[in-house]
Amino acid sequence: MEAQEPAFDYREDPDHPGWHTWNLRDQTRFNAVVMGDMLVRTEGDKCRLRMFPERKHTNLQDIVHGAVTLSLIDISLFAAMRTLTGGDAGPAVTLELSTQFIGAGKPGEPLDAVVEVLRETGRLLFLRGEVVQGDHLVAGFTGLVRKASRK
Repeated sequence: MEAQEPAFDYREDPDHPGWHTWNLRDQTRFNAVVMGDMLVRTEGDKCRLRMFPERKHTNLQDIVHGAVTLSLIDISLFAAMRTLTGGDAGPAVTLELSTQFIGAGKPGEPLDAVVEVLRETGRLLFLRGEVVQGDHLVAGFTGLVRKASRK
């Protein structure tokens, strides 16, 4: 049986020292088409996933659309799975996501989801985090991810 190529392009980013790329290898899927290039790094026991919001990510109030913030959060759960636990994020699925919108994100400034693992079991990963833009709190969240089934 051939080894399958990982779903994510995870490598050191030469343009951003200390960061790794976090992009799908298949550039025709949601992450690449909608969210754009993303970066990830560990900070102690937390994972920071960064996106670069542009005008296309805004709503009619010229702030980051809530759906973009939710997408960043969802993607951050899998980035945390990979960077903090070494888990295979590609075939895992989100079971639950609870989000509290607290402030507005602005285009033109990096938007980060900072995530920590609360507990890991054989099949589940419990996480929580915040979406921040600099010192500004945009959202708080908790999530539950089911790891891939063993075949």
